[in-house]
Amino acid sequence: ENNPAFVHGGPFANIAHGCNSVIATNTALKLADYVVTEAGFGADLGAEKFMDIKCRKAGLKPDAVVIVATVRAMKMNGGVAKADLGTENVEAVKAGCPNLGRHIENMKKFGVPAVVGINHFVTDTDAEVQAVMDYCAEMGVEAILNKHWELGGEGITETARKVVELCESGAANYAPLYADELSLAEKIETVCKEIYRADSVVMDGKILNQLKEWEAQGYGNLPVCMAKTQYSFSTDPTQRGAPTGFDIPVREVRLSAGAGFIVVVCGEIMTMPGLPRVPAAESIRLNDEGLIEGLF
Repeated sequence: ENNPAFVHGGPFANIAHGCNSVIATNTALKLADYVVTEAGFGADLGAEKFMDIKCRKAGLKPDAVVIVATVRAMKMNGGVAKADLGTENVEAVKAGCPNLGRHIENMKKFGVPAVVGINHFVTDTDAEVQAVMDYCAEMGVEAILNKHWELGGEGITETARKVVELCESGAANYAPLYADELSLAEKIETVCKEIYRADSVVMDGKILNQLKEWEAQGYGNLPVCMAKTQYSFSTDPTQRGAPTGFDIPVREVRLSAGAGFIVVVCGEIMTMPGLPRVPAAESIRLNDEGLIEGLF
């Protein structure tokens, strides 16, 4: 809708930093009054890395955060199977909302004000949407229903105005979660305990020695980039909602000296992005009128 966009992406936040390039963000900041950038795969992954890695490295100080939520995601975190997400279940929505609540709490730790944007699906009922809004109100954060999928820019104007209000309020006081001076092991523990709410971090002697070796080589001031499942705060993808009473096992650590961070592989996760058996491209085509079909 006549707004410029930079397509300058990076790897997924479940295995890497999940942010677009610093070049794209800095260029956009010179050209526009407000710049919106996504940090994908949950606020515990994408947003944490945006705040702790990208903002730290690029000198960025964000003014506002939009936490995107859906009724379907709340139901899934409340124990509903994917096949049943289209059926109204207000109690499941309420049961899943603590997952959203934890993301809200996490964002507050970075000192940036937030608004919750509820992306609307045609199967959502008014009662389900209201349950999410009521929960957010209890958490002290406003939630707004977004209908841009259906209505375009008109359907998300209220959220945009709220973002402007937050940006202009001067309420942001951004700070990363941990200091550069902490040891690499302490940085890993900080993220695992503060963001994921783990009881402890399990690192064997080989991993701890590797971290100390990198510190001796001058890499101790680097931030850490956690690689873990996006389906849970824990490393067990079946633990939905807001789990507690778990440990985070660190399987491997990797030095990405050029990128400027230490990758920490937690639990069982493939670090090669997965692709679908049948890609969407197979159903996308140009029709006889030159219009694209098959996107939805």
